[in-house]
Amino acid sequence: MKKITLEMPVVRNCMASECAYNVNSACHARAITIGDATHPGCDTFLKGLSHIRQIQQIAGIGACKTSICKFNEDLECMADNIQVGMIKSEANCMTFALR
Repeated sequence: MKKITLEMPVVRNCMASECAYNVNSACHARAITIGDATHPGCDTFLKGLSHIRQIQQIAGIGACKTSICKFNEDLECMADNIQVGMIKSEANCMTFALR
């Protein structure tokens, strides 16, 4: 399998405890996608009772579709790192800041 190495911001903390990628408040997906055109939701959120076992990797932000965020540059997140939290029943990027 071919692999690529990219520099990307990391998910520093995730409070979406019901997400299958969350283990001990850390996201262990390879990379997450944030939002749509305006809403900074975590599109990678996967509600599940069981959590992944591969916890060596820490998630990066692969793409950000929330164009109104000041950290969004060419659909990529340029924040140093982000936090994901729950707003009502949705996982959201808590680092989101309006342009």
